[in-house]
Amino acid sequence: MGKVAWGFTSSIDGFIAGPGHDMGWFETLEPLPPGLTERMAGAVGVVISGRRGYDAAKAQQGERDEATAEAYGGAWSGTEFILTHRPEELTGDPAVTALNCGVVEAVCRAQEIAGEKDVQIISADIARQALEHGLIDELQVFVAPVLLGDGIRIFDVPGGSRHDWELTGIIAGAERSFGRTYRPRRT
Repeated sequence: MGKVAWGFTSSIDGFIAGPGHDMGWFETLEPLPPGLTERMAGAVGVVISGRRGYDAAKAQQGERDEATAEAYGGAWSGTEFILTHRPEELTGDPAVTALNCGVVEAVCRAQEIAGEKDVQIISADIARQALEHGLIDELQVFVAPVLLGDGIRIFDVPGGSRHDWELTGIIAGAERSFGRTYRPRRT
């Protein structure tokens, strides 16, 4: 069975999207070496996304570039789960499977489909819920050289919730983007 990974690119000040899920700031990213995105995408069998991010991507289709319009800039293909309390509204999109369930069930279903490949969570809120249940095996971090000042935070838990991580690798070719992988520090 593959791992459950939470992968994101953030601004220096800790946002994964600007106000209204704006992704225009991705143009500030350092270029990745040829083939890295494809290699990372090839390890993923199922992507779990949130409804707000999905809706924003659809609404901004004409504005987003190839890097932000689809998972892994279009280099990935597989099953995408959208967690939503209104799954009936997504029946017209054959590219996604709408699920109205908790994060534990969604991850279990994703792992069954992914098999030996990874499950990739690309939603801050869903990742926060998965962390509460100890479901994240790996954190994949990239940092863009930009300060956004507002938007969707990487990890937002009013009152706090600490999760310690240990470095497992530096992503070759992504050093300028602070490409790192971490695993949960288990006590």
